[in-house]
Amino acid sequence: MKASDLLVDCLEQEGVEYVFGLPGEELGDVLFSLRDSDIEFIPVRHEQGAAFMADVHGRVTGRAGVCLSTLGPGATNLLTGVADAHLDKSPVVAITGQAGLERQHKESHQLLDVLHTYRSVTKWNTQMTDPETINESVRKAFKLAEYEKPGATHLEFPEDVAAEETSAEPLEFTRRVRRPDPDERSVEHAAELLQRADRPLVIAGNGAVRERAAESLREFVSETDVPVVGTYMGKGALSDADEHSLFTLDSGENGEAADAIARADCVLTLGYDIAEHDPESWNPDRDKDIVHLDSEPAEVYEHYNPNVELVCDISAGLDALRERLDVACPAEWYRDKREAIAEQTTRHPESDDPVTVKNVLPFLREAMADEDVLVSDVGSHKMAIAQNFPTYEPNTVIVSNGLASMGIGVPGGLAADLASDSNVVVATGDGGFMMNAAEIETATRLGCAYTIIVFNDSEYGLITEEQEEEFGEHFGTGLTNPDFVKFAESFGIDATRAETWDEIDAALTEAVESEDMTLVEIPVR
Repeated sequence: MKASDLLVDCLEQEGVEYVFGLPGEELGDVLFSLRDSDIEFIPVRHEQGAAFMADVHGRVTGRAGVCLSTLGPGATNLLTGVADAHLDKSPVVAITGQAGLERQHKESHQLLDVLHTYRSVTKWNTQMTDPETINESVRKAFKLAEYEKPGATHLEFPEDVAAEETSAEPLEFTRRVRRPDPDERSVEHAAELLQRADRPLVIAGNGAVRERAAESLREFVSETDVPVVGTYMGKGALSDADEHSLFTLDSGENGEAADAIARADCVLTLGYDIAEHDPESWNPDRDKDIVHLDSEPAEVYEHYNPNVELVCDISAGLDALRERLDVACPAEWYRDKREAIAEQTTRHPESDDPVTVKNVLPFLREAMADEDVLVSDVGSHKMAIAQNFPTYEPNTVIVSNGLASMGIGVPGGLAADLASDSNVVVATGDGGFMMNAAEIETATRLGCAYTIIVFNDSEYGLITEEQEEEFGEHFGTGLTNPDFVKFAESFGIDATRAETWDEIDAALTEAVESEDMTLVEIPVR
């Protein structure tokens, strides 16, 4: 077979269903090999969108999403989405074409050192120069992308190598490497710290969701009464309907969650990722006992220097701790804060209240079922969603908070719609929406049916807020926009503009329940 056929056979062996990407001259053999396979190649409108699709596919399914681009500008366009997956710990395998080996030693058309460019945003990358080793390269790329902590890997495929003949065969897919059980001595030490604490608290991070530790976490808090605060990417590890949930790190109009963390004397972190939240924000005085429970040792950090580290499977570590704790935590110290946050996040606005993202969220929550998926783009609306949108199941609110790249919403919604049987909603600002709005065409071509909510404030609102806070004024953040309703309709999808509370309530309910692709524009202040 041709080397490109072997590559595609290896992808099939890994269980790949979709490859998101753009065609290119150097990808000819690969594309025709994909055509003759069971894998669906999805041509997108921009390589960044392809990488975001692979990123969200990896987040939702736990299996590596695959994106494909040609050399040069294709590879550089793909880079942002790959970097997003890298910092969000999302499994992605990126494949880029490259010029033939015969011209890589000299300056040449569209030739860049892509391997060096990708080195800082991947766990591993390589150029496949020998057809006989393609099977090993693909297996390693998927194994490393999916192994804790997951992330992006990259394979570069020169066009002349893709056309060569090979007799190699795909390597058999092996089960994921099992993470170790917790060390008994460390468990005892961690249990002692939690047992003697007056106000213990759990911070559930990205890893708690990624490692499917929700069941163990819910059993742990049920028996111990220890409250839980989630990071933005840890939303849903514990249901916000649970009486032990304090929502996320910044929840509460009066900083109730932050106050609870400030009062806590011992913090148990689960899959906590420093790239998502700086620990200085919740441990400024470095005076808290910290138990680190994760699949990898803690990063060395002045404000995050754990007393004990449990490096193991998160669920196994939680179960071991639960078995050794015999005294429940007194709930009185955080119960009023929990009640205040829950009341604030479900309270409907008054008829004369301004239309803000935060005030819209109770209507959106009621329109969505517990298992429906909300994909948030990046901007001021992301902050409101992360802090105020009640989340009841893990992996049902997809937030990018490592690289935190704008533009992930529309392509991310497409990937979530392909991967989930539930309704999917994308929440985006006008800034992030326009970055990858062209992927609406890709979604309609595939027959996707998800809802896009565009919160329109005609500016890069989060930057405006930050400038106003620091400088007392803002500059360079204003935008002008097209008519979003007509823009959406030009793609052949349903669209509406909702400006009053009655209109917003009706539009969101109808859109989420619709079996068609829909856009709802909501002007906000």
